Amino acid sequence: MSVIAKTRELGAVIQQDERYARFLQARQNNEKDDDLNGLIGKLNLIQMSYQNEAAKDEPDQAKMEGYDKEFREVYAQVMQNPNMIAYEAAKAEVDAMMNEVMQLLTLCVNGEDPATCEIPEEHSCGGSCSTCGGCH
Repeated sequence: MSVIAKTRELGAVIQQDERYARFLQARQNNEKDDDLNGLIGKLNLIQMSYQNEAAKDEPDQAKMEGYDKEFREVYAQVMQNPNMIAYEAAKAEVDAMMNEVMQLLTLCVNGEDPATCEIPEEHSCGGSCSTCGGCH
């Protein structure tokens, strides 16, 4: 069986995982939330207004600051929405699962035994990539 065929099998298994199911449900809840979608639409309009002003030869700094302030206020409302909170939590779970899958695949590509290799424990990152031995 080819690598691509096995990858498709893995994709099917991922879609059966409870974390994926929670993510999918949270995404659908977001799509149905008219208030949330209205706020996201407002964010997009504010961002376009900001970009249009910034593209001018002499942008009005007061307008840009106003757009920035309004963007931050609406963004805070978006992130406080219960559906968005649930979505972000579910997305974090799926992202963590995918990170684990990618780490395991990387170990295998680097020659580790697929049946026994272990993903190194997480470490706390100080934020400076210049002194880092690589992300885990």
